[in-house]
Parts: sequence; structure tokens; C-alpha cells
Amino acid sequence: MTGAPPRRGPRPLALHLALALATRWAARTPPGFAPGSRSWSGAWPRSRQGRQEAARIAAALAEGGHRPDQFAIAVERALLARDAALLRGILAYRRHPFHRDLPEPPVLWTEGASRLLDYGGRPDARPLLVVPSLVNRSHILDLLPEASMLRFLAAGGARPLLLDWGEPGGAERGFTLTDYVTGRLERALAAAVGIAGGPVVLLGYCMGGLLGLALAQRRPAPLRGLALLATPWDFQAEDPARARSLAATLPVLEPLLQRLGVLPVDALQALFAAQDPGGIAEKFRHFGQLDPDSPQARRFVALEDWLNDGVALAAPVAREALGGWYGENTPARGAWRIAGEAVDPAAIVLPAFLAIPARDRIVPPASALALAGRMAGGLVHHPAAGHVGMVAGTAAKRELWRPLLSWIKALPAAAGV
Repeated sequence: MTGAPPRRGPRPLALHLALALATRWAARTPPGFAPGSRSWSGAWPRSRQGRQEAARIAAALAEGGHRPDQFAIAVERALLARDAALLRGILAYRRHPFHRDLPEPPVLWTEGASRLLDYGGRPDARPLLVVPSLVNRSHILDLLPEASMLRFLAAGGARPLLLDWGEPGGAERGFTLTDYVTGRLERALAAAVGIAGGPVVLLGYCMGGLLGLALAQRRPAPLRGLALLATPWDFQAEDPARARSLAATLPVLEPLLQRLGVLPVDALQALFAAQDPGGIAEKFRHFGQLDPDSPQARRFVALEDWLNDGVALAAPVAREALGGWYGENTPARGAWRIAGEAVDPAAIVLPAFLAIPARDRIVPPASALALAGRMAGGLVHHPAAGHVGMVAGTAAKRELWRPLLSWIKALPAAAGV
């Protein structure tokens, strides 16, 4: 790793180690179920379900003729082995020699921290304005030579113009969602249309899809079509309690938002980790078993580097997203407004392509399907992939890139393009 900055991930590292430790303690032999067991104090409070589970384990051990104290020792050893595997995986990741070094495309337009990157294409290429999320780096769509949706589209007949939002600084720390849509995004669209010489296809990924949806409602004339990839709409469609729990973190985060003007990356990562507390540890245990020279290990490291190199979120946007989207479900209720106007997917008459990945844990399919139900005539595509795997996984070319390119090329030609 000479000459390269040391890795900080998985971020926040202290939280992931604490979650692993908490899992270890929670998975230990239930307290007090047998004399001589290595366990917490028998006075430790347990739920009725916990007491029933302890009784079931005790009965199963007795039926099999197993000594409870030996079972407790075996459990402890297994938990220690899991912890050791996690640490090996994290160290293997942090020491891995890979670092992304793809050449950056030309920058054709800038405003504040944002840039418009030109991925080129053939002379007859279909221009495409690509809008990623505000909370992750845009290069997830250009991760590796073999995992670059944008370079694939450029080679196949499109001309992707990627809006790289950049890190919010200065005035951007005070941006609301209205500021982003009616200001930065509308001007990026005007720049893209000027570069292309005519209307463009608008493609939004995840949160970028919501921003693109609002833009398409406000400025349909410069657009030839609208592609929405894993775009949420009904934030409480599948798990209302989870959505409300995210919103409930806002008062806790408020002092941080007021002090910094942004929701920092580690806080964002902690919110994501809370949705699947054991998921990070499990994937690093698996990584520790891979051949570090294998393509699988290389792709894992590239993805983790992207995840851990996140982007802070402007404080007003964090409040709107957590409190409005998750807490009040404003999009699905028709109450999400940009510049005072409710965003209504039914009002958009552009040709639409909606990719709803079947295994998405970030944007549950039910949330995105609610949007598809509001857009009559939109082509709904279900990649057999997850939220990230759909755009950068080993099967992404088959599951999304090719169907998306076919849809783009089938759109009616625009005059002068």
C-alpha cells in the first residue's frame, strides 16, 4: 500500500466491532439454565421467550446426554472463532494492495463541488444524464474496467454524462432538496442538453431517482425518457417500524447537524449498519476465506472502498430525508414538495424504465413498486440482484446493463441528436 492512504473501513470500525461483541454476548449460553454453566448471572433479566429458549436447550441437552458445562464451553469456542474470523477478514481488507485507478473522464461543466463527467460514445450515441445518490460517490457506476455500467453504455451506443455531486461545502451545506433540484440539477440538465445538442435521457439511481423524478416533472421538454433504478417511493411499504425507527434518530443527530452543517459519513454508515447489524461482520468473515488474488476479492475490496469513501449529507437534506421521507412517508402521501409543488409520478408522461431489483435490502421492492404503480405505461424490469449488485455485480451486465441499453436505443430519435 506504499503511496496509498490507509484504509479506514469498515466505517465506523468501532461500531462494527462493538456489534460483533454484542452478538457474541447475546449468543452465549442462556444464563442460569444449568448448574456450572459459563454464563451471565442467573439474575440477568430475560424475556419469557428467552426463558422458553433456555428451557428448550436444557431439555435437548438432557435428552442427548450432553453435559451443559461442556456445551457452554463449545459455544464459547465457536463464538471466539467467529470473532477471530471477523478480525482476519478486516485485516485482510485493510492490507489488500488493490486501489482503483481508472482514468477519470473529461469534466465538461462544474458548479460548486459538482461536476459533469463525459463518458463519450459513438458520434450517433444517445445522450444520457446520469444522476446518482447524494450519499455515496458516483463511481459505483464506474467501479472497475469489468464493472462499469457507464463505460458499457458508452460502448453500446449511449453517451453518459455523469453528475458527480461532490462533497457539500460552503453554500451546499445549507441546500435543501428544492435547492438541489431547482438549482444544481436543473443547471446540470441545461448543460447536458447544450453539450448533446438536444434532449437527453435522464437516469436516476436510488436517491438520485427521486431527484430525477422531481426534475422530470418540472422540466419534461428537454427529456426523451426517464430511467429510474432502485428508486424508493413508499418508504413505509414493507416495514413501517424500520422507517419510523430511522426517523426517530433525527433528534439524536440534531446537535451534530447543527454543529457541522452536515450528517457525516460515519453517522450515515451507522444508520445503514443498524438496518442489518450482523451483515457487515458476516461479509468480512467470508472475505477472509477468499484468495486475495482472486477476482472476487478484488471486486469486494473495490466495493468496500467505495462504501467507506462516502459523502456527507447537507443537514437540511438529512432532515427532509429522515423526518419527511422515512418518518412521514411524504412521497407516497403526495406531500413531498419541491419549490412548493407536490411531486406526482402520475403527472409524468415520458417513456419510463423502472428497474426494481428483487433482492434489494436498501430499497425494498415494495417501496419501488409503489412508484411503478403511479407511472402508467412505464416498463418495469426486475433484475435478479441486490441494490448494488444490480449496477456493479458480476451479473449486472445480464441483469440490468443490456436491458437498459436496449430500452435507451429503442426510444424515438430526437431531432438533431
